[in-house]
Amino acid sequence: MQTLVTFFHAPYSRSAATRALFEELGVPCDLVSLDLQRHEQRSPEYLAINPMGKVPAIRHEGTLVTEQPAILLYLADLYPEKKLAPPIGDALRGAYLRWMVFYGSCFEPAMMDHSFQRAPAPQTQNGYGSYEEVMDVVAAQLEPGPWLLGDRFTAADVLWGGAINFGLMRKMLPDWPVFRAYAERVQSRPAIRRAFALDQALAEEQQQQREALAVPA
Repeated sequence: MQTLVTFFHAPYSRSAATRALFEELGVPCDLVSLDLQRHEQRSPEYLAINPMGKVPAIRHEGTLVTEQPAILLYLADLYPEKKLAPPIGDALRGAYLRWMVFYGSCFEPAMMDHSFQRAPAPQTQNGYGSYEEVMDVVAAQLEPGPWLLGDRFTAADVLWGGAINFGLMRKMLPDWPVFRAYAERVQSRPAIRRAFALDQALAEEQQQQREALAVPA
């Protein structure tokens, strides 16, 4: 029997994609919830797990993994029978790894710099090139559809579908039909909807706990 993965999570945060992947995989986890508004992610206990004080993080059989794309890669490979990661030797493995890494190395930095109107480094020295190039490259990859790697839904879609949906809602991305249609396809999946409902319930529970603690005995 496989050991449960311990999952350190906070609702409405970057760890939402990890919760969605657990739902897509259909496997249980040992959930440890953190209330970001009570700064539980900065507690000494959690900083011993992730000194950056960020979620998500997972721990499995003595192995600690942080950083969202790395966690999704680990989980999808941990459950190969779920077929959410092309295995080594599969023709799609290279593209899968490319886009999982591209998210953190290019897409998110470009999106955040653009959103906060931060001047990027000169293009030849900037890790992602330019915002416009990043958006064009992602749009071209999504255009054939229906998923990031074509007909095959993978853990990469869990990551990218949530990120693009968030970017559109916050007006950090161009409101292009290719982005909107892809985000809608991912967000309409039953597992993604379940994960959102679970996070909504958890957020409400944490709010009730904060209100109870604020009331004098």
